[in-house]
Amino acid sequence: MNLDYRMKMTQEQRLILTQNMQQSIKLLQMSLHDLREYIDNEYSENPVLEVNEEIISYDDVQANEQMNTEDRYDHKKIVEELYSDNYNDRSEKSYSGEDVSPLNFIEKKISLKDYLQEQLVEVNIDQYMLTICKYIVESLDNRGYLEISIEELAEELNISKEIIEQALKLVQSLEPYGIGARNIKECLFIQSSKLNILDEIIEKIISNHLENIAENKYELVGKDLNISPREAQRYGDLIKKLEPKPSRGFYTGEEVNYIIPDAEIKNIDGEFFILMNESVLPRLMINKTYKDVLQNNRDLETNAYVKDKINQALFLIKSIEQRKNTLYKVLECVINKQKDFFKFGKQYIKPLTLKEVAEIIEVHDSTVSRAIKDKYVLTSYGTIKIKDLFANGLSSNNNDDMATIKIKNEIKRIIDEENKGKPLSDQIISSMLGDKNMNISRRTVAKYREELGIKASSMRKRL
Repeated sequence: MNLDYRMKMTQEQRLILTQNMQQSIKLLQMSLHDLREYIDNEYSENPVLEVNEEIISYDDVQANEQMNTEDRYDHKKIVEELYSDNYNDRSEKSYSGEDVSPLNFIEKKISLKDYLQEQLVEVNIDQYMLTICKYIVESLDNRGYLEISIEELAEELNISKEIIEQALKLVQSLEPYGIGARNIKECLFIQSSKLNILDEIIEKIISNHLENIAENKYELVGKDLNISPREAQRYGDLIKKLEPKPSRGFYTGEEVNYIIPDAEIKNIDGEFFILMNESVLPRLMINKTYKDVLQNNRDLETNAYVKDKINQALFLIKSIEQRKNTLYKVLECVINKQKDFFKFGKQYIKPLTLKEVAEIIEVHDSTVSRAIKDKYVLTSYGTIKIKDLFANGLSSNNNDDMATIKIKNEIKRIIDEENKGKPLSDQIISSMLGDKNMNISRRTVAKYREELGIKASSMRKRL
């Protein structure tokens, strides 16, 4: 019998994406409204957390902004501050029978991401792949689409694109069908396949004729595919029954019909200042009672529980602060790049990309993307989406960058001034833009027109 023992080195690929890391990513991309709800939920579940609802003065905000980042994130310093006797005691809120409202027992809408995470637990995959799938789920937008590219995800997690693609296929196998798609065509392809209606004709219609189907141009579709208009309409009806927004019916935060800006940008004598909206979020701290528990209690199990809850609370506080600081840096950069916009209005917006800002503040592109997701700022021109300040550049014949928003404004102006009895086609609009050195294709005109909420020419006609 061979009892020879030998050492053998093996290479194993592991991804350590802790729950804290996932929480940090989740908080970064939350809107202010969703973050408030998340904090309320954490407060209700973590007995160590205490909330002080006192209003923060402007002087406090300024002092906080001047804090050294290193000091602000020093773990020991945070613990000392949270345990200090400077914080007032807060009595626990009790409820009598009269205080209980039936509204407290209404079931909350299920979150799309929670629904997907529940399904992933049932999938027969190892922990490594499960972690990547969960990361992808957290990266989905409100429609259920994956806006971040495979390359960006691979770079973020420091793994190969092949593994990301494999994980994405698993996410795309979940319900609702169409989840995790990169665009509308892929969304419809996934649904068609899952519903067993995908054939060669449907594939060609989704690839080349979605606009024609939307405008009921069945003769044109039939002619191109060598089928009758009636047959083309039958296929069109099947496609129209598919869901272009797979998140529909799930809670995604979109249902909120009011906007809470994360910050205000004030123009004072030509100089711009960023005022973060501190008043919406409660100030979090550690309940002093648990300091005594750790100091006086000798029960190891109790102490371990308290330490775990304190660590969770501290990381939550740190993540909220990191979210604010990242957004603040992004806004600083945006102000420097878009001063003409803040001074003179939308027509002066300049091309600005996520990559450009990411390089300046030394983070990844996707970090900037998450930081501005569903975020708004209050300006002298009203409350606007931060994302709208990122205009992709287009090249003109003069080699000058043309902001996407300028192109859209011109398309809107052309359509507003057109003869409503004979609306202009996308091709004609493309030619008119070309005359002004705005060289974009008919397809791009159609894309921008749809983003502006303007119907196609056949549907704009008025007698």
